[in-house]
Amino acid sequence: MWESLSPEVRNALIASELKVDSSNIKQTQRDRSESSTPTVLSRSSSELFYEQTSSCDSSKESEGAKVEKCPVSGATVVLTPVERAPKNVFAFTKTHSVEKSEVVKTSSATVTTTTKVVSTSRGWRNVFSLPISYDVNMVAHGTLFDSMNSQLLDATGVHPEGYNTRFAVVDKEVEMLYGKKIRRYFEEKGIELTVCVVNGGEADKRSEAVDKILDDLCAYKLRRREPFLAIGGGCVLDIAGMAACLYRRGVPFVRVPTTLLAIVDASVGVKNGIDYCCAVTDETYKNRVGSFYAPSACLLDPAFIASQDERNISNGFGEILKLALVRSSDLFDLLEAHGKTLIDTRFEDEALRTAGVSSRIIDLSIQIMLEELGPNLWETKLDRCVDYGHTFSKLLEMVPGADIMHGEAVNVDGFFCVVLSYLRGYIDMDTVNRIFVCMKSLLLPTNSSDLKLELAWQSCKDAIEHRHGEQRIPLITEIGESVCVSDITEEELGRALEMMKTFDH
Repeated sequence: MWESLSPEVRNALIASELKVDSSNIKQTQRDRSESSTPTVLSRSSSELFYEQTSSCDSSKESEGAKVEKCPVSGATVVLTPVERAPKNVFAFTKTHSVEKSEVVKTSSATVTTTTKVVSTSRGWRNVFSLPISYDVNMVAHGTLFDSMNSQLLDATGVHPEGYNTRFAVVDKEVEMLYGKKIRRYFEEKGIELTVCVVNGGEADKRSEAVDKILDDLCAYKLRRREPFLAIGGGCVLDIAGMAACLYRRGVPFVRVPTTLLAIVDASVGVKNGIDYCCAVTDETYKNRVGSFYAPSACLLDPAFIASQDERNISNGFGEILKLALVRSSDLFDLLEAHGKTLIDTRFEDEALRTAGVSSRIIDLSIQIMLEELGPNLWETKLDRCVDYGHTFSKLLEMVPGADIMHGEAVNVDGFFCVVLSYLRGYIDMDTVNRIFVCMKSLLLPTNSSDLKLELAWQSCKDAIEHRHGEQRIPLITEIGESVCVSDITEEELGRALEMMKTFDH
């Protein structure tokens, strides 16, 4: 409608609105000199509405309204709390102002026309801070399934008298080793336990496993606020957490990790997920589908580690060493001095347990993880030192037929990044060699035949996608310190791969 008005009518309306003599505007338009450029101010009807209600907005501010700038559009937003939910729901008006200038040059003069368009919109904003609080409980060594210890039962929640059933998702390997103990624990407390057994390998971390748990939850008729148990390694905890997030749009669940890797990594954060097989690309993507969903509690009994073989314990050290490299030289010193003994004795060396070395390594690892994750649970900050070893390892793990475990892949990635740090001058060769010797003492692989330039460069591209436009690859600057970089080149990766060949892997 505004565009259909003649320039004279527009000028008259503008002059009336601004209480400016319209003849002055016309005179300005006739001024052809470059030193005094005319400006025509156009307005939308929404701007008039905003000016008419500006006094009302001022009164709203005095009643608790607040004004802010939209970081995306730059609009001015006036938020007014509603009466019934003043802390959560706000009515808003958004006012957005845009100025456009058009310069027309002729042989005799230059004319600049500036058009200002102000638009307003309204709506409501809902604000809710999700309360996240969960305890990571250290259980006295070997007592989790002791009937005298009530921690496992207590974690399943408070129920009405006579409600004597519980539900547990159990790793197939754990079922074979501890199934009878788990059932006996609940039987002695008068509880009937329903068990859903799932395979805990990386190849089983698929939607079918989540569906199996959901089917069994439906058959069991889990109540909305009833926590169920997830007992197993990291894959089972990820799968069960995904099911907990989906069932009835979210039910509580308790993590009981049974591997060293799960104790220090998967159990303490809030991430859950499965690998996704894409029908379009015909590729499998690690942890591509998942959620941020906190457990109601975690129960950590280090006695489970003794049931693992040498390779699986070494695999767990891959994540612990990662934390040492980016956050704690003290933890690195402990691994350097005692890691091999702990692997050989499956964390059962009496002298190291008495001296507190075993518990110190686990405690430090968990605390560092929580310190890094706690303030950034939803990963709003994408520069994360705990992503160390998680740039190239993802594709290494997904190579068809690759015989590599998660912690092993993280360590191969980690040593490759050590070499990148050296080539950039962040660390010296003595540091590189010290790290290499420590990795080998922990029986961790430091290279893979699948780590080639094409995979490495594709990993950097995937990192840009996953980390919102930048590589954000953590590199160490000394043992216990790191920095995230986003400028690694394909040529740099090639030089690092060549240097990797000089080590006796």
